[in-house]
Amino acid sequence: MNYAKYCGPQRLVHALASNELPPLGAHLITPWLGYTHHGIYAGDGKVIQYGALKYDIIRKPVEEVTLEDFAQGRQIYVVTHAQARFEAEQSISRARSRLGEKQYRLLTNNCEHFVEWCLHDEHRSFEVETAVNFPRWFGERVVAALWRFVSNEPSRRISAPARVKSPSRDSRS
Repeated sequence: MNYAKYCGPQRLVHALASNELPPLGAHLITPWLGYTHHGIYAGDGKVIQYGALKYDIIRKPVEEVTLEDFAQGRQIYVVTHAQARFEAEQSISRARSRLGEKQYRLLTNNCEHFVEWCLHDEHRSFEVETAVNFPRWFGERVVAALWRFVSNEPSRRISAPARVKSPSRDSRS
């Protein structure tokens, strides 16, 4: 699961076994088309999630769904946080306080922002931060590679011209 590379070593990600239920208030993720979908486990086989965009036109609200609806046939992972700001019941209560909200925005208020707020009172998306920083990161690497190429290319180095010896008078015949 690639999510761990976005949020760093302070979070551990492990797959949920098919017969296993996550801990109450757990941060759940499931991969979906190049990104990761997030939710909070509320108990009794239910997950609170920001429904996101469906079919690129319908904005879904914060909703409580079954684990099966959350996963939609994909693997579910549990994200274990090194430090939690709230107890499980508080995180679930915070998630439920937003049920019905329909303010989903991909870059500023997505399912990861929602879960981070429920768990840490911090409105944050590691995946968005990574995506937004990618052009700068990529550009820096291209410039560095070009600089290495230009500075190491022997034919482009400036050097003093070689001195050519004039033929000696003795060698003329």
